[in-house]
Amino acid sequence: MHYLMSVELDQSRGAPTDAELERSLSRVGPVNDEMKTEGVWVFGGGLLPYDSATVVRVENGATTMTDGPFAETKEQLAGFWVIEVDDLDAALAWAERCAEACEAPIEVRPFDGLA
Repeated sequence: MHYLMSVELDQSRGAPTDAELERSLSRVGPVNDEMKTEGVWVFGGGLLPYDSATVVRVENGATTMTDGPFAETKEQLAGFWVIEVDDLDAALAWAERCAEACEAPIEVRPFDGLA
């Protein structure tokens, strides 16, 4: 089964310093490597800050594009992994390792089976 593990970053805390970012990457890299070695890695990546986003809407046949986040919230999607594991327990075990490495909450959601 495929699971999305998304990194939730509290934007109200400000951008991480270069040292914090480097420390995070040095902790996440080995977890990524282990996922690949174990054969559960499908895809993953970090995202630029939420203010780099563009929201595309189509309403009544008219398309609008606006800059910035869709939702006004302090927590934003900062990165993600897509993994393939046998069950939710396995996904949660990987999420625990990722949360420790990222020092950020990880939301785990199964795909609906249509992917």
